[in-house]
Amino acid sequence: MDHSFQKQPQGMLLRRCQPKQSPPREVFCRLCTRMGKLQSKLRHSTCNKYSRPDGITEERVQTKACPEYSPAHTDAVSAVAALSSDICVSGGKDKTVVAYNWKTGNVVKRFKGHEREITKVACIPKSNQFFSASRDKMVMMWDLHGSTEPKQQLSGHAMVVTGLAVSPDSSQLCTGSRDNSLLLWDVRTGRCVERASVSRNLVTHLCWVPREPCILQTSEDKAIRLWDSRGLQVAHVFPAKQHIQTHCAVSGDGHTCISCSSGFGGEGCEATLWDLRQTRNKICEYKGHFQTVASCVFLPRALALMPAIATSSHDCKVKIWNQDTGACLSTLPLDGSGPLTSLAVGDTVSLLCTSFNRGIHLLRVDRSRGLELREVAAF
Repeated sequence: MDHSFQKQPQGMLLRRCQPKQSPPREVFCRLCTRMGKLQSKLRHSTCNKYSRPDGITEERVQTKACPEYSPAHTDAVSAVAALSSDICVSGGKDKTVVAYNWKTGNVVKRFKGHEREITKVACIPKSNQFFSASRDKMVMMWDLHGSTEPKQQLSGHAMVVTGLAVSPDSSQLCTGSRDNSLLLWDVRTGRCVERASVSRNLVTHLCWVPREPCILQTSEDKAIRLWDSRGLQVAHVFPAKQHIQTHCAVSGDGHTCISCSSGFGGEGCEATLWDLRQTRNKICEYKGHFQTVASCVFLPRALALMPAIATSSHDCKVKIWNQDTGACLSTLPLDGSGPLTSLAVGDTVSLLCTSFNRGIHLLRVDRSRGLELREVAAF
């Protein structure tokens, strides 16, 4: 890095740094494919502190060495979900669904069938089967141990499918779209059993409430809706937010949920905790990101040992928050990643995060260091 000092007309000194240019992703993908081995890429950074707009000082730590496996995808990755404790499924702009063993760094299987970018993936609990949704308006069902061809193809939406959620008992699938509609499907037969539509309800995400016949949904109309799956009727609409709601998640006990907001320059850019039991009021807000918060997850108690949530944002950062107080416990900047698009719990110590520029990031939560986040691999 070249450091030079030049005297300015006002007598001030400016330090100019020329960043080192990274090779294009296409070149890197071809290189990794040919070598077929683990590549190690060092990104040096020091632990430093910075201040949030609210005056709270945070400590952020970037790992000094991050192994890069052969990439799972050749373009931006839109969605990821954990199929098991060592295998995840993902999809993105390359129109391919990939099953990847993140503990060995190997592609397990590639599935092709979609004609456009994959927007969402969702796994059937305790199963080797999973679903993908796409801009081609289709939803497809896949089997890890079956053919690379889709097991089912579900067609019913008029526009891009942007929501995908499997019921806790694995019997039903709910899909949502920018066509303002939600569809309920029988997983066994692949038949659409219910359809509902709400004006301006451009669906951004769906998730099922554990042990309840309820589906949570976020929308571009800034609303968060709770649907009764018995007849697919709106059961409750939470107080409207000021920005588009991009994502939602429900706690394992079904008592609370989180929604995420779009935004820029720190305006909006928050996650919000809501009560799902009685009052259904806002409980807490988590502010500190500077661009759209694209995804959020509740951390399992085995991972966090306290009520905690994690968020990922277009500002290239992943944050862990104290669920009760709203305090930011850890911030991890993923340099060169581009906007972060999706976040999922991998196992009892890991998170999986997808990005525009660097594929999928494997993150480790260090409980011995106050839930510090480290990037341990990228693929």
